Amino acid sequence: MAEYRLYCFAQSGNAYKAALMLALSQADWEARFVDYFNGETKTPAFREVNEMGEVPVLEHGDQRLCQSGVILDYLAERLGRFGGETPEQRREILRWLLFDNHKLTSYTATLRFMLAFGKAGDTPVTRFLRDRSNVALGTLDARLAEHDFVTGAAPTIADISLCGYLYFNDEFDVVWSRDFPAIGRWLERIAAMPGWAHPYDLMPGHPLPAS
Repeated sequence: MAEYRLYCFAQSGNAYKAALMLALSQADWEARFVDYFNGETKTPAFREVNEMGEVPVLEHGDQRLCQSGVILDYLAERLGRFGGETPEQRREILRWLLFDNHKLTSYTATLRFMLAFGKAGDTPVTRFLRDRSNVALGTLDARLAEHDFVTGAAPTIADISLCGYLYFNDEFDVVWSRDFPAIGRWLERIAAMPGWAHPYDLMPGHPLPAS
């Protein structure tokens, strides 16, 4: 049995954040597939695993953790990688983790879900989500125009969190080289790191069965 078990599925960018951290850190881990699209997260059995009814969930020894930011912080401490070296650096990482969860992932992931899985098309709701997503992406792009990684010269869990949904860009109609080129170059730098894999290759559940 692996040291770490991650409840996940391939289409979840939040689960990808945790899976990518484990992969880049060369941790001993295994994926436990969660059948989200057939309603597993709504079942009483899964709610015993996570009362919030979400992935990712990380099991490590007698620890069971949820919420990607919490998992990333825990793994950085346990594995000794991609965390800040000083209190100032850790606060800077936290600043970008909160920005990701509140400003970037919240809008981008919802837009992508509505377009790729809900087949919503162009609606007032998707236009609102795209506008908010683009504002956050613009903030990140400006930051990365001045830095190789979000908090400086080296990658941290802030980068791992922020990139979680951005390798799905074809599913929310963004072309990095055209729309946010600094983000595109940063994603290439992350993808060049040993252990990197696309979410559809790193976690189980892709492709979805034909409906």
